[in-house]
Amino acid sequence: MKAKINWFGLVGGIITLLVVLASLYIPWWQITVRAVGETIEGELVKAGFSSLNTNISILGENLTVPPLLWAANLTALLLLATSGAIMILYSLMPAKPYSKHLLGYAYKKPLFSVIFFTIPLVAIPLIVQTFLDVQIPVSGTATIALPTGLIGTGISIGFLVSTGFLWPFWLLIVGAGFCIAARIYHRKFTPSTTPPEVKPTDSAPAPASPQPAPPPPPPTPQPQETIEPSANN
Repeated sequence: MKAKINWFGLVGGIITLLVVLASLYIPWWQITVRAVGETIEGELVKAGFSSLNTNISILGENLTVPPLLWAANLTALLLLATSGAIMILYSLMPAKPYSKHLLGYAYKKPLFSVIFFTIPLVAIPLIVQTFLDVQIPVSGTATIALPTGLIGTGISIGFLVSTGFLWPFWLLIVGAGFCIAARIYHRKFTPSTTPPEVKPTDSAPAPASPQPAPPPPPPTPQPQETIEPSANN
């Protein structure tokens, strides 16, 4: 008997685990700030962010990640890794009675990781631009120039800001798509609960109408006994 496998879920689970491993070394989004000017030039800040890991370096020195952010990264890492493993487990036996519960837990985690990472990444530059009039691109390059003479007489300096998404982020989007497709494809492994419709045949005889019961027969009269006179009388 051929084994039933949800191939969409299997691919989605494998991609999710690959993203988890890659995210330990490669961020999903990276920003680099370089100073450009007449008297100073070089890389000032380089930071990489993902839901699973955060790396920040200033002037080549790595900063220690705050404990709260480190705990949030670790929690997201465990949830996404568990989601990928459970998705693979479900895909190998999608017809089991408990498989739908495994699928319901696992298939949404990659999509939620993409959404919850993208929303603040878009919102923070908009807030900075609104209050500080400084434009930080979500993906691309921009130059932030300081007013001449702010640091010293006749000194002009600016900052070249470069940002962009790296390949683990795009790979996670692909994995999320496969996981959603696995949820849709799961209907193939769900047995139909609608009973088959039974059509009456034309050759079947019509049911006989009930007939009234016949009346009971009249009672039979019993013969009366005659008393003969005695001889002594």
